[in-house]
Amino acid sequence: MAGPLAVEGEFETIDQLMFAAARQIGDREAYVEVATGQRLTFAEWVDAASRVAAHLRDVGVGRGDVVAIAMAPSIDFAIGCAGALLAGAVATGINTRLGPREIAGIFARCAPKLVIRDESFVVPDSTGGISPPKVIERSELVGLAESHAPLGDRDGTSSADDPAVIIWTSGTTGIPKGAWFDHRNLAAAVQTAGEMSRAFDRRLSGIPMAHAGYMAKIWEQFALGLTLVLTPTPWSAAVMLDVLVDERITVGAGVPTQWAKLLELPATEHADLSALRLCLAATAPAAPELIERMTTVLGAPVVVRYAMTESPSISGTTPDDPPEVQFRTVGRPQNGVQIRLVDESGGVDDLGGTVPQGAVGRVQVTGPCVMRGYWRDPDQTAAAIDADGWLSSGDLGRLDDDGNLILVGRAGDMYIRGGYNVYPLEVENVVAENPGVATVAVIGVPAPVIGEIGVAYVVAERGGPQDHLLSLGEMRSWVRKYLADYKAPDELVIVEALPLTPMGKVDKVALRVDWDRRGTN
Repeated sequence: MAGPLAVEGEFETIDQLMFAAARQIGDREAYVEVATGQRLTFAEWVDAASRVAAHLRDVGVGRGDVVAIAMAPSIDFAIGCAGALLAGAVATGINTRLGPREIAGIFARCAPKLVIRDESFVVPDSTGGISPPKVIERSELVGLAESHAPLGDRDGTSSADDPAVIIWTSGTTGIPKGAWFDHRNLAAAVQTAGEMSRAFDRRLSGIPMAHAGYMAKIWEQFALGLTLVLTPTPWSAAVMLDVLVDERITVGAGVPTQWAKLLELPATEHADLSALRLCLAATAPAAPELIERMTTVLGAPVVVRYAMTESPSISGTTPDDPPEVQFRTVGRPQNGVQIRLVDESGGVDDLGGTVPQGAVGRVQVTGPCVMRGYWRDPDQTAAAIDADGWLSSGDLGRLDDDGNLILVGRAGDMYIRGGYNVYPLEVENVVAENPGVATVAVIGVPAPVIGEIGVAYVVAERGGPQDHLLSLGEMRSWVRKYLADYKAPDELVIVEALPLTPMGKVDKVALRVDWDRRGTN
């Protein structure tokens, strides 16, 4: 278990923990927003959030109502999210990079009672017949905090099994799915954290705050007194180095290319990084040579983590694992988590529920951090989690002799671009709407820097306006009108016909072979 805990006591709900943190560690920093220079202590965070919560209660937000926070990563996002939780509501973060179709699907599914938003965020006009939500502009948050008396720590109405947060992940049908977690789920993040979290760590944070890496870890931040240092955009190696040094970061996270660029700076070898105790390599494998150099130059070990929106804790390496293990595997199950591999029929053997040692199977996970289900979607929930609580990840993997999980592919077509899940069918449906397209297939292929990219194979519509989509730039612009920008394919291949399997389906294995062949020519 991560520890020792910064906040003492037994707590059933996040609001109880928040008020205890304000009393016990209130003067410690909870956030540093590098771009603005703004800093926020735990006491200031809870005070501002409790005043926002008082306003939410005044306008009719109650226990179990959904409050959506649609803002860029910021201290304001943290205040809005905590305010919703203190009001007894269900907090859900909305990635502001999503397209209008995705946002409309989310709103139709969760029917938020209220939205706290950046002024640039557009609330859908039509959300499946629900009443339009109330709106709080980001610019109004400070005024709300000043004009309302804070809620007291006796005003909470939540229970441990109440829904606390909803975290959205793309669906293969194009309709986002909302993984929801109760207060017990959030508390379990402390148990599963392991080496990633120690009391009063200072973390470098560049992830979207609507991501599971934030929404599912908010209990952990309060319990361990963690300081999140929000990095500015666009990213640069020089700024990252300055932040690591100036803010005395103890846990740094980045993609392998960011770490490589940091090591290229002459100043890095002479920088005071004595506070840094751990580096996380995210979204793509880091070569053993890079891991060794990071350990030598930065003076801190490297770890790798494997997780998914539906289970924010699954497996990871440890600081003393050799570079080959960090590169080749995603480590062993985290504290309290169990992993098993099943065959494609869903069956398991009688020896602990795994396929034979060394064989490839579908990765399933169970543990206290696994979501309770998909919000208002019992069919998808039943398909993902069996009666015994095992969540099917959709990933394929095998276990080595030391119990490390080695991922070998995906049961479906989903690929991960820069840490974001992209489902090809969703993109294909949008591309196919273009009048210049007859048929389309999208595949994910390995790429440096961001892990994987999307490649669109397109058959042009004969006799139609074929020039609509015959350039990569035009295709990407078309997709970005409807979906998140990271879902726009990075490469375009115009073909006469798509290869088909004997069953008449598009043969994506043949497309991957074709792409590999093109790369070697």
